[in-house]
Amino acid sequence: MLTEKRWTNLEADESEVLELQKQLNIHPILCKLLVLRNIKTFEQAKAFFRPSLEQLHDPFLMKDMDKAIDRIEKAITQQEKILIYGDYDVDGTTAVSVVYSFFRNVYGSIQYYIPDRYTEGYGISFQGIDYASEENVTLIIALDCGIKAHDKINYAKQKGIDFIICDHHLPDETIPNAAAVLDPKRKDCTYPFDELSGCGIGFKLIQAYAIKNGIALENVYKHLDLVATSIASDLVPINGENRILAKFGVDIVNKQPRAGFKALMSELKLTRVLDINDLVFIIGPRINAAGRIAHGSEAVTLLVEEDYDIALEKTKKVQQNNTDRKSLDKDITEEAFALINENEKLQQKKSTVLYQEHWHKGVIGIVASRLIEKYHRPTIILTESNGKAVGSGRSVPGFDLHDAIDACSNLLVQFGGHKYAAGMTIELDKIEEFTAAFDKIVSERILDEQLIPQIEIDAEIELTDINEKFFNIVEQMAPFGPGNMRPSFVTKDVYDTGYSKVLNGNHLKLNILKDGQNPKNGIGFGMGDYMQLMEQKDTFNICYQLYANVWNGQTKIEFRLKDLK
Repeated sequence: MLTEKRWTNLEADESEVLELQKQLNIHPILCKLLVLRNIKTFEQAKAFFRPSLEQLHDPFLMKDMDKAIDRIEKAITQQEKILIYGDYDVDGTTAVSVVYSFFRNVYGSIQYYIPDRYTEGYGISFQGIDYASEENVTLIIALDCGIKAHDKINYAKQKGIDFIICDHHLPDETIPNAAAVLDPKRKDCTYPFDELSGCGIGFKLIQAYAIKNGIALENVYKHLDLVATSIASDLVPINGENRILAKFGVDIVNKQPRAGFKALMSELKLTRVLDINDLVFIIGPRINAAGRIAHGSEAVTLLVEEDYDIALEKTKKVQQNNTDRKSLDKDITEEAFALINENEKLQQKKSTVLYQEHWHKGVIGIVASRLIEKYHRPTIILTESNGKAVGSGRSVPGFDLHDAIDACSNLLVQFGGHKYAAGMTIELDKIEEFTAAFDKIVSERILDEQLIPQIEIDAEIELTDINEKFFNIVEQMAPFGPGNMRPSFVTKDVYDTGYSKVLNGNHLKLNILKDGQNPKNGIGFGMGDYMQLMEQKDTFNICYQLYANVWNGQTKIEFRLKDLK
């Protein structure tokens, strides 16, 4: 099936591009790519292409960092029990693994806690605080959560427990009454970079402790494999400090992986060099699956394990969780597609809200994303939990899902999230009313163009522009992700050579040329239906990205097709 897509050309200031080209003496298109990423001078380009760990910011620039370190030092000096507490997703479990792994080599009286997705829900729970109290814990370090947990922090105080909050979510007007609150999004925090992941905040905490206590920074940097995984999986921008953390983290995954990663790669028979995409699509989902299917602590036990043989045994459980997650995800997605395909009214709507009481709570967020891939409209998937409906929502680029849900919040028990993803709880008898209200709000606010998938195009180029030097410079812009996406190019008026074909799996194998130049090869995954456009024997325009195709020790530059018109 051919899906209509909007091509949007990204514009850069031509004078800035020309000025940068004078300084760098490289292809003007490459200079445009840099200006689009806000790199406009030789010095900025040098820092971008040659990132170093020395470029990381001083952790003590973060508001309350000095208080956090003082409180940890006091706890260690006075032999207090410390609990590392984090959410059950990839960001939370990697954050707990980083901070726990570091401090267990500094101090013995330390343990970790991951809340149960089904009995406790997201964030800090009263149950978790009660557990800490029973264990005589007097300091909790909360990671990737806590910035809005005012009542929980006050409850803990009554039990003689202090909190250090390490969070990256948007705070309320007031900050919880904790011993220290590390969050670059605080209005009174002047830290130079405010897009760290939750694990990234945990990393800054151990970096600060190491600096203050004269611990070699190698003991901090060795945990960057987990920081990179959190950055990749939590979809935070891969620019500024995150890009440095991600780049060196990916290096560690490949050169000195921890026992858990090494075991996972062995189990999956991964022998190639991994990149940030592998953390997003291979490593991240397996860490996440524990919290979705079983318990998030299973992921942490794997990630903090130092014995390879034990890690290998634990990997089998993680793999099984992921297999179960994929099966549930597939079944529920197919059910959801069927519900829409069988109902013409649902097909005509500008939003999707679906409820089935038997759907698995752990995968409804993934299913919402799958429906957006197909129908490209704001989507909420609901299931039953503890006598209420709980839901997970996802949005399309440019549409504020959080605001739309907020406009219907009188019908909700509670909700939270951000522009593109949200969670909510609804009384079962309010589902129908909420569905109608939400669709009305979306219909009033969404632009027709936001319902059509968009491809952002960095530049129009000719096939002759693509050579090894050009490609190598593009590759040096990695790691790619939000805020630094792999560049997308357009080339117009190309021909099919007659050697293009559809491969098994409905993949389109491209062989194209323009103006008698050397033919270029490419592939469009799942795009076999586009062959009908090429067979019209007319010229066409292609939108694509460039990748290295390594086969039998040979590396070739390959097109990955994104669209064809």
